[in-house]
Amino acid sequence: MCGIMGYVGARKAVPIILDGLRRLEYRGYDSAGLAVLDGAGDLVVRRASGKLRNLEEVIRNQPVEGSFGIGHTRWATHGRPTEENAHPHRDGKGDIVVVHNGIVENYLSLKHRLEAEGHHFVSETDTEVIAHLVESHYDGHNLEDAAAKACREINGVFALAIMAKSSPGKIVAARSGPPVVVGLGEGEYFVASDVPALLNHTRDMFFLADGDMAVVTAEGVHLMDFHGRPIKRQVSHILWDPIMAEKGGYKHFMLKEIFEQPRAIRDTMLGRVGQETGRIFLDEMDISEAEFKSFEHVRIVACGTSWHAALAGKFMIEKLARIPVEVDYGSEFRYRDPIVDARTLTVVISQSGETADTLAAQREARQKKSKTLAICNVLGSMITREASGTLLTHAGPEIGVASTKAFTSQLTALFLLAMYLGQIRQRLSPGLSQSLMQDLTRLPGKLEHVLSAGPITGDLVKKLFRVTDFLFLGRGIHFPIALEGALKLKEISYIHAEGYPAGEMKHGPNALIDENLPVVVLAARDPSDPSSRVLFEKTLSNIQEVKARGGMVLAVACEGESEIDKMADRVLWIPPSNEMLLPILEIVPLQLLAYHIAVRRGCDVDQPRNLAKSVTVE
Repeated sequence: MCGIMGYVGARKAVPIILDGLRRLEYRGYDSAGLAVLDGAGDLVVRRASGKLRNLEEVIRNQPVEGSFGIGHTRWATHGRPTEENAHPHRDGKGDIVVVHNGIVENYLSLKHRLEAEGHHFVSETDTEVIAHLVESHYDGHNLEDAAAKACREINGVFALAIMAKSSPGKIVAARSGPPVVVGLGEGEYFVASDVPALLNHTRDMFFLADGDMAVVTAEGVHLMDFHGRPIKRQVSHILWDPIMAEKGGYKHFMLKEIFEQPRAIRDTMLGRVGQETGRIFLDEMDISEAEFKSFEHVRIVACGTSWHAALAGKFMIEKLARIPVEVDYGSEFRYRDPIVDARTLTVVISQSGETADTLAAQREARQKKSKTLAICNVLGSMITREASGTLLTHAGPEIGVASTKAFTSQLTALFLLAMYLGQIRQRLSPGLSQSLMQDLTRLPGKLEHVLSAGPITGDLVKKLFRVTDFLFLGRGIHFPIALEGALKLKEISYIHAEGYPAGEMKHGPNALIDENLPVVVLAARDPSDPSSRVLFEKTLSNIQEVKARGGMVLAVACEGESEIDKMADRVLWIPPSNEMLLPILEIVPLQLLAYHIAVRRGCDVDQPRNLAKSVTVE
């Protein structure tokens, strides 16, 4: 979850490293540091606790120059967020420095062994052990051999960048779990933990796989495994525009990404939709149509926001393809010996494609002979490489920790998958397919309408930003949106919020309702679908229950619903749409509600406390 940036070339390294760390600050934020080999041949380390700007101030006061170095932003796992625990970490002789993302599970036994050999430690971190371990194998010349031997001794997960004073112009990068990306320039090369750090310098890069090591110099990149055997990796050309990773005039990345959702949904649909026939075309699949027809079960595995998308996807797939679907947390899946086999399609969802729990679940499913299909936003990430098929969400880089456009793009991808399964399993008629496709293609325009309407007003935020608890209610496919709306609010505003099935109110939550508890009710429905009227009427009953107990009701409803307008204290209006697509419209006002409340409370919207964008360790 930490950010790693390294550079080897002819330019000044410090500005490049700092720029890369700035673009990775969403991955870690409690301390930062860098190491550079200066013109005198000295290995200079600068570190600071707190935000990256503190490190920049240190460097302004104590400048350092060189054309070769590594940097790091930290999210603490071992040791407090202090300057002493900030990366890079040195070995005892001061020759070797290491930056690290991950956890060394056997660091205590390694530390005790190294201390017995005469090594002295100065920090509380597990990373310092790696620097000493590399030094214990280093002959002063072959840094990659020492790094490989160290990697073979480490238990746990790690992404590493290592350099040595006695091996100038060389960075050794290694991966076992968390991502490592190597960027390819002209006479210069880069190492990073995520794509956005490199976009200003190159679009050509490759992702290391587990067990890979890269030796990066100004002459090129040499790849090997942890035993020194040469390997090859395919170079990916990343299509993201670097400008997409900038704020573009918005106050926060999160707000920018909320407003990018119509574009992200259009791009996710692009090339997969037959406009006239309604047929869905899925490429990059090592799963045949015959296999898709033969699956008897679908298992969707995800974490966090992606898990909420998976819950909504269950409704979509079961309704359109008539195949049973179960949804699992990635963190729980492999620990209960799940029942999956060759008759099960396992869908794994991850924005980054590097989520540790989801990746472990994918490997468990594959071991049990289940085909895996990835829904992911990053081409070439580990989950996409190990999947039998990939449905890329073309959302572009998402920098804000609280996911917005990745979520609605995942919902779009799940709708496409549900239609595809329904079509090849002959559950969807051509006429219904065409109607559904028209509903989907109209969706981005409807989202633009929601965003342009500005449904979150200052007086509403002023009324709500000091409350301590929220309750979000939804039924059917709208229940996952209640969960996601509650998650958005708690993530960035630090207000306790809970999503709940509206039908369960009488089984406990009614006890919480009083005049101090705002209740957000997902009350949208498809007016053209008679079956949606049943749940809608039950939702109206829930609103009456809340009002009878003195609670405040904030409803999300489709334009023209006069009954809701009379009953709720406030209504956030969205355009009508197909029942299965309403979640994509519903979540946007809730994203904006969370955003404006968090801003009013003075919270760090893009980098909320104790959270990181990509959870690459368990």
